[in-house]
Amino acid sequence: MSRQVFIDTETTGFDYKIGNRIIEFGAVEAIDRRITGNTLHFYCNPNYEVEAGALAIHGLTNDFLSDKPLFEDKADEMIEFLKDSEVIIHNAAFDVPFINWELGLLKDNKYGTLENHVAKIIDSLEIARKKHPLQKNNLDALCKRYQIRNDHRTFHGALLDSELLADVYLAMTGGQTNLTLQTAKKASKNNIDIDLSKLNLRRADETVKNINEHQEYLKNILKLQEDNIW
Repeated sequence: MSRQVFIDTETTGFDYKIGNRIIEFGAVEAIDRRITGNTLHFYCNPNYEVEAGALAIHGLTNDFLSDKPLFEDKADEMIEFLKDSEVIIHNAAFDVPFINWELGLLKDNKYGTLENHVAKIIDSLEIARKKHPLQKNNLDALCKRYQIRNDHRTFHGALLDSELLADVYLAMTGGQTNLTLQTAKKASKNNIDIDLSKLNLRRADETVKNINEHQEYLKNILKLQEDNIW
């Protein structure tokens, strides 16, 4: 069994070396190139001012983030979700140093670096550049190239971008394998009962809560946009 996790982060700014922090993390699981629906998503209170340039990209304000947990409170859950997996990131040169910066701030540097816990880190941007030289290879351009719908992407968001990345990567590297259908047919043929309680799925109410929070702050930001030009 091959487990891949597609991840993305949003941050307070573009340079961790001056103190910028991660404010959103999203991850999407695939098993043997089949997206499972198992995800990890959280926001973080950075205790650091969100820069105007970053705000224009993701729309996450300090006010919205003020009641969210600290990164240190979510690090265990993140590492556990990523453990021993192939991790795919679009522009890993940005996200990996930020994640390692956050891990380095933890008490006693308990985790070291991300590389210590995952099987492999794959940069999908590097793959795209080799496959499509001299072309735009950001996520929007790749979605258009591979006919993946992203018209609902008003702002960047870590979970949304992870989902888009999963679709793009699988299309770019050969397509998604429909193992779920094959498994269901085999189970039906052999009268096998599948115990859904043992599947590693996130609670639906938690996912809905995250979506509702995201939609609420987007409404507020879109209202502010009427008076601002970015």
